[in-house]
Amino acid sequence: MSFDFVSALYKSQVPMPLDDHYYHNVLRDIEHDGIQSQVYFLLKQNGMLTQTPTFFQACLKENYDTGLFQNLYIKNQTDLLLKRFEEQGIDVIPLKGVYFAEKYFGHIGARATSDIDLLVRFQDLNHAIESVKALGFSVEEEPIPGHFHCSFSKRLPHSPIPLVVELHWGLVKEETSRFDINDIWNESKVIGQYSHIRDLSHIHCFYMICLHGWRHNLESLKYFIDIIQMIHQYRDVLEYEELFKMAETHQTLKRLTRTLSIVYEQFPHLDYVVKLPFKRKTLWRHSKVKGLKQYMDFFDYQFLSYDSLKHSMIEIRHWIWPSKFELSCELGEIQQESSTIKMYISLYKKRITGLVKVIF
Repeated sequence: MSFDFVSALYKSQVPMPLDDHYYHNVLRDIEHDGIQSQVYFLLKQNGMLTQTPTFFQACLKENYDTGLFQNLYIKNQTDLLLKRFEEQGIDVIPLKGVYFAEKYFGHIGARATSDIDLLVRFQDLNHAIESVKALGFSVEEEPIPGHFHCSFSKRLPHSPIPLVVELHWGLVKEETSRFDINDIWNESKVIGQYSHIRDLSHIHCFYMICLHGWRHNLESLKYFIDIIQMIHQYRDVLEYEELFKMAETHQTLKRLTRTLSIVYEQFPHLDYVVKLPFKRKTLWRHSKVKGLKQYMDFFDYQFLSYDSLKHSMIEIRHWIWPSKFELSCELGEIQQESSTIKMYISLYKKRITGLVKVIF
């Protein structure tokens, strides 16, 4: 139902439904996916908000206001970080977050965010970490083995949730791709009169957003909306041929085509915005769909999203023998003090039990 509703957000000429029960169900879904700000802004922008029930409008407005205030604070903190990086001579590119909302949605409150993502050059990482810590982000999170970012946080007044800064030096795992981050840096442009604060090119921003959606297996509508919004905003200059050529060089083509094929399948109107020249048949199912189909999708996503057999085998090895950090994430924090062998036994027991329940 929510897929139809999100699709309607981009078809302002189509009247909205009148049934209150429909909106109660939609509200439950969009609260689950955390897209109240996007829905409110798009409805208001397209002149469709008043076509919805007042209780629906009020709930969206309340969440939008909360997200807006949070984004304003995060923008303030992001600006302080960027100013510090500029002063220290550290090249930096803001990823997603408040600047993405302003640039591609048109307003800082149009897409709620909860953390700050910054891309830095690997050789500048230690210098960047010092700068982040100097601004109070002193709590270092446990690094994720094989990943391409590190996280630092600081406590916020009157909030149990800390503000996190993620410093990225890549966009995908190096061992499962031939991704060259220099391609991103070379096409980036300095912002305004700055020397070290840079902005992603449109095509690389779209590329990043698609890869980000793939990494989360499009488990939430927020990943769909980011991609859809960029397609609409970028429609006049979006060249899929160039994008696919770049992905083929980076060996991320299957990840990209899988993601876009799913998005276009769920939102077929996009073919009239920018036609997708190549669609891959997928087994993707919404996270609400349980059972054998969910396992088939997991297998397709986890092991068949890679451009080379070598990269697929690396991912299979990581799935069979995950690191202790990954074991803890899959089993829960309570398992952290257990021995590694016991954790592996618990992991395989959990996986087998889950599969048996699905089959029988």
